[in-house]
Amino acid sequence: MAALRPMAGVLAAMAVALTGTRVSAIALPWFVLTTTGSAVQTGLVAFAEMAPYVLVKALAGPLVDRVGPRRISWTADVSSATAAAAVVTLHALGLLSPGALIALVAVIGAARGPGDLAKEIMVPEAAERGRMPLERATGLMGVTERLAQTAGPAAGGAAVALLGPLTALSISASCFALGSVVVAWALPRGMGRQAPGQGEDEGYWRRFGHGLAFLRGDRLLLTVVIMIGVTNLLDAAFSQVLAPVWAKESGHGPAVQGLNSSVMGLAAVGGSLVAAMVAHRMRRRPVFFVAFLLAGAPRFIVLAVDSPVWAMVAVFAISGFSSGFLNPILGAVSYERVPQQLFGRVNALKDALAWAGIPLGGLLGGAAVTAAGLSPVLLGCGAAYALTTNLAGLRPEWREMDRLRGRRAHATAPAD
Repeated sequence: MAALRPMAGVLAAMAVALTGTRVSAIALPWFVLTTTGSAVQTGLVAFAEMAPYVLVKALAGPLVDRVGPRRISWTADVSSATAAAAVVTLHALGLLSPGALIALVAVIGAARGPGDLAKEIMVPEAAERGRMPLERATGLMGVTERLAQTAGPAAGGAAVALLGPLTALSISASCFALGSVVVAWALPRGMGRQAPGQGEDEGYWRRFGHGLAFLRGDRLLLTVVIMIGVTNLLDAAFSQVLAPVWAKESGHGPAVQGLNSSVMGLAAVGGSLVAAMVAHRMRRRPVFFVAFLLAGAPRFIVLAVDSPVWAMVAVFAISGFSSGFLNPILGAVSYERVPQQLFGRVNALKDALAWAGIPLGGLLGGAAVTAAGLSPVLLGCGAAYALTTNLAGLRPEWREMDRLRGRRAHATAPAD
């Protein structure tokens, strides 16, 4: 049992921190909207949280590698908790100006980026200490993330409705604080940190350059990042614009839209659980591409052809279950191919590139619907999703998905 303590600690810290993030994502906009009545201010606060999250996470990799993910995770959680608590305290004292609110929200976002990154890159060492297959470890990480994504917004909405947005934000601050306690108690000191002498004399930009050079030189990881970047953009267009427009134009309304999303989320949890149990025994490449084929394009097509509700729910359930197999495989491949001393900087760059299209998804989706109408755009996005995943699968580097299976990469940082 002691060998499993690091893995349990990482997952528990991830669960409470992600739940706190999802609760604050509900509480903060409602707080701004109810206190100012301004949609512009609400949007500005949302931007103030997400922009620092993406930017700092992209740049934090070399620091995480140098200082160690355990210390970064603990510090980030404490910083997030302090900033969230400061919003509540200053508002109660009547001292919370719009500028102070934006600054504190930016601190929360800037801290969450490296905090989430640090927890992710502790997973392979925790799995190794517990003698757990990487697919199982990343599958359990996927279950944790999807449960937080499902339960967090529900808890945040209920807390805002019953107790008010500031009380909900206090709950979020408590989650961040609990995450820091879990990390400090459950994870061994120095976990994930480089061995003494490994690049201690390197400057920040030298470390950043090593991560960039490694990612650029690994054709499989680079292909994965580009493919996921495109599918993330399409997913963002779907969730932010296409699904809400469909709900309005079809007459089904937000209830059916919410039903589809809930079914997909719960099915994804089930898929992640199954993947955690059996993915390490399955051939990665066929499972990955079959799962992507079922998880992506069918959602767009079933809305475009105005299917019965039961058919839509079935498609979203299959899509969600299939999507549960994707991250365990991708996570295992990444952890196997990236040397431990490069985990932080390479994973930070991968995440930043994969997320780069998300802010554009809603803008492009809205413009496309205005120009061509909903059904053609849904069909076009579904076709683009299928082509992106299937054509990428024809590239020869995908054959390397099983090359290092079960083994950790030990390459050193690239030379200048």
